[in-house]
Amino acid sequence: MSKQSQSFWFTPKGLAALGLIGAVSYFLLVEHREHLFQFLPYLILLLCPLMHIFMHGGHGGHGHHEDDSDKQAYQRSLEDGLKEREHRHHH
Repeated sequence: MSKQSQSFWFTPKGLAALGLIGAVSYFLLVEHREHLFQFLPYLILLLCPLMHIFMHGGHGGHGHHEDDSDKQAYQRSLEDGLKEREHRHHH
């Protein structure tokens, strides 16, 4: 018989940990609300790099590879822009 592994959070120690986390959170919010609101702008700014780090895992990060059609389209657009600029400069 194989025993399924139970999540830590549903064991007696896990439930005690959840209760402790809940109690600490409640008292932080109720008793120290002014102190928490004082640091709220900094916490929001801290979320920006954290979200950037953790949210990029879903699409492979910044290192995506371009195919040749993208490079050719860019090159054509660049050449057209240079021709138009040169044409305007001479007239």
